[in-house]
Amino acid sequence: QVQLVESGGGLVQAGGSLRLSCVASGNIFGINVMGWYRQAPGKQRELVASITISGTTNYADSVKGRFTISRDNAKNTVYLQMNTLKPEDTAVYYCKVAKTLTHYWGQGTQVTVSS
Repeated sequence: QVQLVESGGGLVQAGGSLRLSCVASGNIFGINVMGWYRQAPGKQRELVASITISGTTNYADSVKGRFTISRDNAKNTVYLQMNTLKPEDTAVYYCKVAKTLTHYWGQGTQVTVSS
């Protein structure tokens, strides 16, 4: 099992910034992809950004140029730097890590952007 602990969510005004962190522990051997998803009320969970162990990144079109994902493999941690936040970024943000045959989710952290 892998345990994921997220932090960094909160309330911020439009145009502001937040940095999310997700620390993985437990059976972390074999983790390849780490990423962030979000789910707004009444909407499906969607990919925000992901990063492979080699550093290849992928972003949703809606966050390109505003969000940056990074990881520290030595600390088993993935980060999401969110700049120029918009009210439509309001959602619960979930960390996800994936191995070859399985994946794990964090408990989620609320991000609220006020207009």
